[in-house]
Amino acid sequence: MLKIGRHPSAALVICALMWSTGGFLIKSVEWNSVAITGARSLIAFIFMCAFLHRKPAFAVYKSGIYGAESLKRPDGKLTLNLWTAAVCYSATMLLFVTATKMTTAANAVLLQYTSLIWVVILSPVLLGEKNSLSDYLSVLGVLAGMVLFFYDGLNGGNFIGNILAVASGAAMAFMSVFMRRQKNVAPEDSFILSHILTFLISLPLFFTGPIKNISVSLPCLFVLGVVQIGIPSILFSTGIKKKSALSAMLISMIEPVMNPIWVIIFVGEIPSLKTVAGGIIILSSVILRSYVRQKRML
Repeated sequence: MLKIGRHPSAALVICALMWSTGGFLIKSVEWNSVAITGARSLIAFIFMCAFLHRKPAFAVYKSGIYGAESLKRPDGKLTLNLWTAAVCYSATMLLFVTATKMTTAANAVLLQYTSLIWVVILSPVLLGEKNSLSDYLSVLGVLAGMVLFFYDGLNGGNFIGNILAVASGAAMAFMSVFMRRQKNVAPEDSFILSHILTFLISLPLFFTGPIKNISVSLPCLFVLGVVQIGIPSILFSTGIKKKSALSAMLISMIEPVMNPIWVIIFVGEIPSLKTVAGGIIILSSVILRSYVRQKRML
């Protein structure tokens, strides 16, 4: 996994593929969804600390030489980036889970990925990363593909649920931007913090009822914590150091596209032609943008 740091795009692709396993794995755990999210984050937190051999960081320090002594002192700006990214990622997970309970799954996923629009707006302002014409066209292509992809499941839905899904998308965008602002330090520390926060916020719901079918639910929870969220947290941290926030979010669009593919493999449910066409448009938009950017670099 350490060598993949040389290939940030590959790290983000694998991250998105692993994220996409969440749908069918969460359905296999017979427990309330917010408690599942908290337990998953607890496992991810333990895994990340063990794998990276690091403790949670509650501040970012910078070295300074004063007289003959080398001292460390907190860097206010970097610490703000650390906590903002952590809080936003925790909010992303919790808001999305709550939204899916209040509106349709299709509405929740589609509205969450309005995060692309937020990143387009925020990147020039907060990161100084200007958007090109190909960036705007790619975002439009992806959003059009998403509408087609989820068309069969879309409806008015619950208004509050839809608002929470949009808020989840905004939080996801801010997470990506503030992770990118930590490209010269350790963005993985924000993920570690976010998993602590998510676990603590979800903890009261652990006692609303026991986990059912433990022989299936517990192994799935472990896989969710390590494979679906733990390893991807490390991979996203690796990729965001070298790829722009918008690039990271566009590559992440592989996640919703892969969800029905896992369903085909493990459940045998065949998606509609609209879903297939939407997926092709999304992937084509991402691939064409990458091709255009590579051509410009030559």
